[in-house]
Amino acid sequence: MTKRPVTPGYIVFYILFSTETWRIVLGFIFAAVLTPRILPPELSSIARALVYVMVATIGYSLAGRPARWITDALKRVILGNRHSDT
Repeated sequence: MTKRPVTPGYIVFYILFSTETWRIVLGFIFAAVLTPRILPPELSSIARALVYVMVATIGYSLAGRPARWITDALKRVILGNRHSDT
């Protein structure tokens, strides 16, 4: 296997096609949507931050399969038939 040169385009596509990127994004979205609904108003800012991190971590762990679906769909749309994982 030949080593590819690391170019800005290569980095962008690597990030775009990585399931970890989408798991992180979905974890943040999960936390941003769900946490304000479950937080009691009397929590301190440190406790709020901790709950956001906890909910984002739970969202990250739940986003494995949806992240894989997103990356597979992006590969099909952008790369077409040139790429197959199976």
